[in-house]
Amino acid sequence: MPEMLLEVKDLQTSFRTREGIIPAVNRVSFEIGRGETLCIVGESGSGKSVTSLSIIGLLDSPSKVVTGEIKLKGRNLLTLSKNEMRKIRGSEISMIFQEPMTSLNPVFTIGSQIAESLRTHTGLKRSEAKARSIELLRIVGIAHPEKAYHYFPHQLSGGMRQRVMIASALSCNPSLLIADEPTTALDVTVQAQILEVIKDLSNKLNAGVILITHDLGIVAEMADRVIVMYAGEIVEEARVEDLFDRPLHPYTSGLLRSLPQLHIEQEELFSIKGTVPNLQELPPGCAFQSRCPFATSRCGTEKPELEWIEAGHRARCFYPLTQGGMR
Repeated sequence: MPEMLLEVKDLQTSFRTREGIIPAVNRVSFEIGRGETLCIVGESGSGKSVTSLSIIGLLDSPSKVVTGEIKLKGRNLLTLSKNEMRKIRGSEISMIFQEPMTSLNPVFTIGSQIAESLRTHTGLKRSEAKARSIELLRIVGIAHPEKAYHYFPHQLSGGMRQRVMIASALSCNPSLLIADEPTTALDVTVQAQILEVIKDLSNKLNAGVILITHDLGIVAEMADRVIVMYAGEIVEEARVEDLFDRPLHPYTSGLLRSLPQLHIEQEELFSIKGTVPNLQELPPGCAFQSRCPFATSRCGTEKPELEWIEAGHRARCFYPLTQGGMR
């Protein structure tokens, strides 16, 4: 196990609404070491993004409730003031968002935005910050960085804007990088380039990476370990090779079976029946029971705990699957 970087313990994030309390994340616990890439996967509404935003402290809604522990290098982030968290955000923890145009300010040049982050967190002089910003643009593969420094976000393609976001996120050499669906809107070629940039730079910085995605192809390419979330909970965690070789939870098995198989003739793609339950009206027992082909009466009345089934492999299921995702 690499040197411990982040420990999340019993994280619970809820939102108070007119309709009641929405438990978006429920008792989520995991760890990540330096130089390790942890992928979090699951359908929309599973709690992936809320988990990441809870870690970096970007849930500004006054109606939110976050409890548990989020320890970065042993320091519980949930006990810090807004000013203390602001100093950590961008320097110790950085985040790459899904759509850069919602994160980049359209009225400032990309270079000035990277330079501002550098000056805020490192105290560099204006000329030094500009030189470092140009160097970062070169590192992430933007052609003619001296010229690109003066571009506005709308003058760049989607792939180039995402590279700018990566340059900004890594400008202060963070210990932890969170990437939330960083390649969703990009074509396959650009997607591969962006992932390679993230991988190379995280290796150079020995930074931990939390990569949030719904794309299992990206998981296979990038992950050391994988967490599968469903209805705000972790339902399975394993090393990436173990997860693909022998999924233990029926939900994980369903996700893997949904992938197209080039070596097998398929008349139609497999899909998991049903939909993710309403978080305000979760069923008793296992949250996946209504969609699970193996559910029993016990699954409808008792809630399974997340337990270690094998070394480095845990699942939230009364009846873990055997080899090949069968029972």
